[in-house]
Formats: sequence, C-alpha cells, structure tokens
Amino acid sequence: MQNKINQRQQLQRSSTFRVLTVIAGALLAAVGLELFLMPHGLVVGGITGLSALFAHTTEMQLGLFLFLFNLPFIFMSRKQVNLRFALYTVLGLTCLTIASLALHRFPAVISDPLPAAMAGGICLGVGIGISVRFGGVNKQASDQGYSLLSGGPPKSTEVVIMILNCAILLFAGTLFGWEQAMYSIIAYLLAFEGVRISLRGLSHSRTAWITSSRCLDIQQAIASSLNREAAIAEGSGQDGEVSTLFCLTNRMEEEHLRALVLQCDSESQIVFRSATKDHRQTRLHE
Repeated sequence: MQNKINQRQQLQRSSTFRVLTVIAGALLAAVGLELFLMPHGLVVGGITGLSALFAHTTEMQLGLFLFLFNLPFIFMSRKQVNLRFALYTVLGLTCLTIASLALHRFPAVISDPLPAAMAGGICLGVGIGISVRFGGVNKQASDQGYSLLSGGPPKSTEVVIMILNCAILLFAGTLFGWEQAMYSIIAYLLAFEGVRISLRGLSHSRTAWITSSRCLDIQQAIASSLNREAAIAEGSGQDGEVSTLFCLTNRMEEEHLRALVLQCDSESQIVFRSATKDHRQTRLHE
C-alpha cells in the first residue's frame, strides 16, 4: 500500500514539474521572439519564421499567427502521439501565444541587431527545446525539434523544410534588407543549436521492464495507447501469475507508460534502463 502511494506521489510530482517546465520553455521562447528578434525585423526558419513574416507584413501580433499556424500540426499529429502529449502541446502553444501577446508592447532589450540576434536565437532555441523535451511545443511544428527528436525526417521532408526556410529568409531579405537577413541566419543557427542541446539524449531508446500479475492487460494497454509492442520476458503472462514484460520506449513516453502500468495494476513494478546497456548485457550472457 505504501509503495502504491509513493508511486502515485512521484507521478504527481513529475507531472507538476513537467507542466511548470513546459510553461517556462514557452515563456523563454516568447522573450526571444518579442524582446530580441521581432523589434529588429529578424526572422528565423520554420513555422516561427513564417508567423513572424505574416506579423510584419500584416502588422498583426505575432502570437495570433503562432497559434493559428501551429494548431493544424497538433491535429495532424494527434494520431501519432498520445492524448497526454497533445495536452502538453496545447499548454505550451497557449502559453507561447499569451506570452507573445503580453510582451508585444515592450521595446527591444538590445538596440544593436547583432547581439539581439544572438540572444534572441539562444532564448528561442532553448525555450523550444525545453518545451519539446517535456511535451510542450509540437515537435512537428518546429522543424529543428522534429528533426532531432525523430533522428531525422525523411529525405523528402528535409527538402521541403530546406526550401521553406530558404524562401522565408529570402523574403525577409527582400522585405528588411540583406543585412537583416544575415542577422536572421545567425539567429536561426543559434536557435537550431539551442534546440539540439536541449534535446540531447531525448531520442535515445530505453527499455522498460514491468513486473506484474496482469501482464496481458498491460500489454494490451501499451499496444492500444502507445502503439508499441511489449513482449513477455519471464512467466506465462496469465492473470494471477507474476510475470515480466519487456518494452522499448523513450524518455518522452516514460511518464505515460508508468501511468498506464499503474492504472492496470497498482501493485506492479517498472524499471527503466538504457537500451544500449541492456543490449550489452544481453550480448555478455549469450
């Protein structure tokens, strides 16, 4: 009983920390956009850059376009991610939109465009990276985050992303001048690096070892909710018999997987390990 209470408390603390981190990442990204990049006419690539271009040309606030352009990706990716991830995505996008609207009336923090590009790119990249890492900003809405998180998109997607980014930067150069375009490239590269550092190690595979007397129910829940296969490593898996399940996952799915397991069997135990480490241990025992 005490073990069950401790697991639920740990899961609740993890969820609270995740929500706060998603909000912090969205706020940091909004600061980079509204207080450093936008006042100097600096545009990065991806959906963020496209939103900035529409904001500059229509004189409407950036936050509105960020929300409108990112929203379709949430619905498009809903079939590929679980509901919990989608909710964190909506939270991150909503916080980014509200923060962008709130900061729009404030002047630029730095008057020189070069340090503004550097500071804005870092803030934007780290903010997006943090939100993606903890399930906030949609990973497909950010081509940098999607590329790094998924281990690289298909070649056709890479070409589309490259053409889109080139078109955005070329249009920005025509609109604001080529000197501003060079600053925009600097901001884009720093934002990309910020995302890369924030997502380091996130896509690495993990193994989950689940010990339970209801392995068949857990196996079915994992297949239906996470679209992942779980194999019985020890035991028969029949109800009432304590058996062990083996499942490949990643850090993004750990919290949701833990919640699924506890929902099926509150007395179960789950251990996460590095997939590389487990693979090495398997080879040693061969």
